[in-house]
Formats: sequence, C-alpha cells, structure tokens
Amino acid sequence: MVIRYDSPLNLLVSTKGHPFDRNAFSDMFDAMRGMTWTHIEQPATAALLSPEGCADFDAILFYDVPGLQFRTPEPPALFDPPETMKAGFTALLDAGKPMIFLHHAMAGWPTWDPYAEAIGARFFYQPGTYKDRPYPDSGYLFPATYRAKVLAKHPVTSGLGDGFEVTDELYLFEMLETGDDLIPLLAAEHRFTMDEFYSAKNALEARMWTRDGWTHGPGTNLVAWAKRSGNAPTVTVQMGNDGKTFGNENFRTLVRNAVDWVTSDEAARWARNAA
Repeated sequence: MVIRYDSPLNLLVSTKGHPFDRNAFSDMFDAMRGMTWTHIEQPATAALLSPEGCADFDAILFYDVPGLQFRTPEPPALFDPPETMKAGFTALLDAGKPMIFLHHAMAGWPTWDPYAEAIGARFFYQPGTYKDRPYPDSGYLFPATYRAKVLAKHPVTSGLGDGFEVTDELYLFEMLETGDDLIPLLAAEHRFTMDEFYSAKNALEARMWTRDGWTHGPGTNLVAWAKRSGNAPTVTVQMGNDGKTFGNENFRTLVRNAVDWVTSDEAARWARNAA
C-alpha cells in the first residue's frame, strides 16, 4: 500500500478489542476514492489521542472496544482510560476533531462516562451505570435482516433513498444523550423489546442465545445518528458487524457520507453551534 502524503482527506481508523473480518473491513476503506486511511490498534490509539497526535488526520473512526478484557466465562475486566487519554480525547472534542463510531465501538471505555456522552449511547456488556444511574446489560441479535429507514434528509443519508435492507447485528440499548445536539438519521424497522434479543452478560458467561435472568426495557430503534460532542461533529452507526455488511454498497455509502460530512465546513459550523 502506497503512503499517500498528498491525499485530500486522511482518516485514522482504530480497531482491536473485538474480532472482525479484517480483509473485508480493509477492502471497504480501500474502495473509497479521494481519501486515504491509516490503521491503528488499541492501546496505541489511546496514546495518540490528542490534538497534537492527531494533527495530520482529518477525522477519527473508532471500530474498537477499549477498556474491557474479555475472559469468558468470567465477567470482563474493566479498565479506566489513562489520564493522558482522557485529557487528549477531551481536548480533541474541544478542538472540534470529527469522529465516527461504528458498531461495537459503542461499548468502549465502559468506566468513563464522557466517552459514552460523546457517542450518545453505550452498549453494556454487563450491568453498569451511567452518570450514577444503573443500567442492565444490553441485548444482541444476529443475524438480523431488517430495513434501515431514512429519518432525515441529511448529507449522511444522501444516496440512500428512503432506506435499505441489511443483514447485520442489532443491539437492544437505550440512548443516553438526546436533545438538539442529536440528529436521528436511520431507524431499524424491527421490534426492540427484550423478547427479540439475548443477554450480553449471559453470552459472556458462555450461554449464548439466552435471556434467562435478564430484564431490559424497550430500546431505541435508532441505528445511525449525528451528534454535537463538545465542538466536534460525530456520527454513530450501530450496524457494522461482519464482512457481509462491509460489502453492502448502501452501508459503504453511509460510512463514506459520514466521513465526508464530519470533515465538512458545514459540520464544523453546526458542531460549534454557529450560524
């Protein structure tokens, strides 16, 4: 792969912490013209996250699950972000660095609330808290074939018509942050109740596809949204589980639209709440 120092758009992509189809994932980004991407893995990502460390990148895309160490059938070990990462991540948001969060990145840094606040949601692998409120472990369902319905005419949904069909993994979770700072973009046409999903905690206890002992209220049907996080424009896309999704042309359009929008002057003005 040639290093493109002259690329008009340079995307930093962070992974590790959850298995995925690396070849299909790479093929998706390699097919995106007019940009280059640089792959980095946790924990190196945490060390790079600062305005200075990310100065050469136009946006950061997270497809990682930092802060957890899975050890089935025992509960995962949880780790706080390094203090330098906390300061650097906060400084990036204050500086307006565009960010995109894909799929299991919603579970990252489960002990640090500002990370979930930046995303607007959190996938709980085990019961936890957010801003001192208790939450049950989240639910999962795959493979799930559903229609992702477009909710807003927005640059991120451009070219998607009124929606598209995808076979992917769905999550049962609650939105943590709402309001004028969040723009709903796509909703899944599916029933988001616990009888349709399985317990993440049970899965980590080597009891896949079970929900015994689990209670969860109705969840959100949102599978993509834009959010103003600090001074930064962010986009979260809940889908993105496997190679079939990475090869879905509509999903590729969605991700590329997200990259183009968060790096636009329009998104920067919106994030800073400027006219």
